[in-house]
Amino acid sequence: MTRIRALAFNILFFPWSVLVMLAALPFVASTGMLWRLRRVWLGGILWLLRVVVGLRVEIRGRAHLPPAPYILAAKHQSMLETFVLGNLLDRPAFVLKRELTLIPVLGWYLKRVGMVPIDRARGPSALRRMQAAARACAAEARPLVIFPEGTRRAPGAAPDYKRGLTLVARATPSLPVVPVALDTGLFWGRGLLERRPGVTVIEILPPLAPGLQGDALLAAVQAAIEPAAARLAAEAPSRLA
Repeated sequence: MTRIRALAFNILFFPWSVLVMLAALPFVASTGMLWRLRRVWLGGILWLLRVVVGLRVEIRGRAHLPPAPYILAAKHQSMLETFVLGNLLDRPAFVLKRELTLIPVLGWYLKRVGMVPIDRARGPSALRRMQAAARACAAEARPLVIFPEGTRRAPGAAPDYKRGLTLVARATPSLPVVPVALDTGLFWGRGLLERRPGVTVIEILPPLAPGLQGDALLAAVQAAIEPAAARLAAEAPSRLA
């Protein structure tokens, strides 16, 4: 039954996404309307998850979010956290792989609302672009979302924190860094039919004081996220439906 519900979710997810993306086309020149349509799209996805799959998202620690701008450094286990954080935050800028901007319609939208595509093959120039985007987000009072491990990691995998976070923090030394732990990978797997009912948790942790740089920052973020993620994973079986 779980796989059937996951299949039903996918059957509805793709046409819903296409419908909203097509509806956004007349408003490409209006970022305000695009942001409103983003909430409609993401809200619809989370509603489908609740109703069709039986998967709900619990967000803990909302009070830890400071006024924007800030850097949000999140554990990355699935696509689900991108939907949830995108719906939760006001005008967030995600650091994401450039390939996503090549998807028709979606790519136009991502560029138009100021996401931060990174072409990893371009090396130093890509990192400079990321730093410039971080400064622009700070100037516009937008939260910048970065996954410090660079890509999705399976639950329980050894941590692998990259230096991209330190470069962003170096470009915006006055911004606090907000770590985020989660257990979404236990409920939303890589396969299209790996959607499990229950309650997954995204936990916003207390922000780190501005000014941490380099290895000290990476160590502090890892020390905050990893024990919290392990705790969530340990309690996750009690939240499976």
